Amino acid sequence: MKLAKEGWPFVLPSLGLAVLLFASGRPGWASGLLALALCTALFFRDPQRRFQGASDILLAPADGKVLRVDEVDADFAAGKMRRIVTFLSVFDVHVQRCPTGGEVVETRLRRGAKVAAFRSDAGEVNEQFLTVIRTPPGELVGVIQIAGLVARRVVGYLARGDKIERGQHLGLIKFGSRVDLLVPPGYMIEVEPGDRVVAGETPMARPTDETC
Repeated sequence: MKLAKEGWPFVLPSLGLAVLLFASGRPGWASGLLALALCTALFFRDPQRRFQGASDILLAPADGKVLRVDEVDADFAAGKMRRIVTFLSVFDVHVQRCPTGGEVVETRLRRGAKVAAFRSDAGEVNEQFLTVIRTPPGELVGVIQIAGLVARRVVGYLARGDKIERGQHLGLIKFGSRVDLLVPPGYMIEVEPGDRVVAGETPMARPTDETC
């Protein structure tokens, strides 16, 4: 099982202590630490993902459950954008992926609170990391990684000027969270609240004929 690099500082100490406890004749404590290491490894797992569809389809940036689809004002674009809110439980993969290829034109970390990610105001008050991608046709797509009640750190992998491919790693949120996908006007939303989505595989939106 492949792990995100951020997971090893959490997994290795538990494994090391477990080995020492087994060696010192304390199998009960050792088994508990092995179970903790396994649970932590599952949280930081990084499975392979692949999508073979049309290149202009926006894919899910995160694993999880769609909480809502609405419209918001985005300060990096003119006018309103469609927002798809995905909630990640502790059982979901927490590595995020790029929903589209193109160029990163902005990244921005905003410090804040850490209220429950499913609350309606989490997107306004919680710590978050914004990545804005310009698609090959010139449209702007935003991904916002938002910390949750348990999440303590939002990690963004990309920087302004990076040339990216759809499906490549975008970042990670440690221990529970939410990810918002901001879709430009003229795209047809492919999901609805309650749907389960998979990062790098589930189509979230596609351009209409007018957009193309």
